[in-house]
Amino acid sequence: MSATKGGPKGSGAKKTYEEMPYDLVKEGTLAVLAVGALVLVLSGVLSTPDVPALTAQQVVQQDPMLLVTTELNHLGLQDAIANYGPPYNHGTGAVQSLGPFAPQQWAGVQVPVNARKDDVLIPLHRMAVMDPAVKRTLAAWDHGSSAQQLAWVANVQKVLPQSSVRHDRLVLPNPGAVQYGPVPQMVNDYLRIARSGLLEAAIDGAVGPVPVLNRTKALLLLENTADTAYATKLNMLGDEWGVMKETGNYPGAVWLWYYTLLYQIPPYNTSDSADLLAVLTVTIVTFILMMTPFIPGLRSIPRWLKIYRLIWRDHYRETRERGGTQS
Repeated sequence: MSATKGGPKGSGAKKTYEEMPYDLVKEGTLAVLAVGALVLVLSGVLSTPDVPALTAQQVVQQDPMLLVTTELNHLGLQDAIANYGPPYNHGTGAVQSLGPFAPQQWAGVQVPVNARKDDVLIPLHRMAVMDPAVKRTLAAWDHGSSAQQLAWVANVQKVLPQSSVRHDRLVLPNPGAVQYGPVPQMVNDYLRIARSGLLEAAIDGAVGPVPVLNRTKALLLLENTADTAYATKLNMLGDEWGVMKETGNYPGAVWLWYYTLLYQIPPYNTSDSADLLAVLTVTIVTFILMMTPFIPGLRSIPRWLKIYRLIWRDHYRETRERGGTQS
């Protein structure tokens, strides 16, 4: 490839330019390599630590009682999802509305979730296919009435402060007590699945080599007690940065500053529908900003404020020096 250099040879002659060799491929390759190296260096210096997603296997290895508490909350219908509301069920625990404006209720139940069944009983039933003992334990659970099942769970929860987990087995005071029912054995079987690393797959229902794309139910397994405990360790609760917070001492999505700012001021920080109120506010303000060029009066504010004159002050100074007009 070649380039030209030079100027016209004579006053009346046709303009001609001297040709010079130029390797465009070489220059492009060097540019890509240089930019790529710069990106790698800057990403290594400025990027945030990549903390792997929390898993049941990690929880059972580091704090098994945390997973026991989670399972018992699900079995006792005390988990946060049990009465959450749309899109998971018909509860009202987390439904947000502003008067008659209730889009969450309008949308209805789109992702039906029964935490007791989906996150505990179904994985145990899948384990029962390979272990007949688990099948007998589940049969004993199913044989109890709804009130009896809740009583079994409550009795185990009462003695949890005096209990421990040893070798993936829950050790309770008076372990043979009738009032515990099959719950202790269900807990032990559950810990075994979690220790194997297969609990999330058992919840999702993954079969064969094709991964499950919708992992809602598995993600909701640890959404309350376990996630809160680990978020506290990583200083990732919403008190400091909210949705902008990342692991360590790093800010996250700084462009969300306006959204997170709303949660720090009234009425957002005192409203039970703070999320809905914040989303509506950001949506309305964004729409107004988008429509600014078409709104009489509002579109004239920049001309009245004349901030642009500060930005282009060098241009206006040169214009004055040349004696030109300014606007």
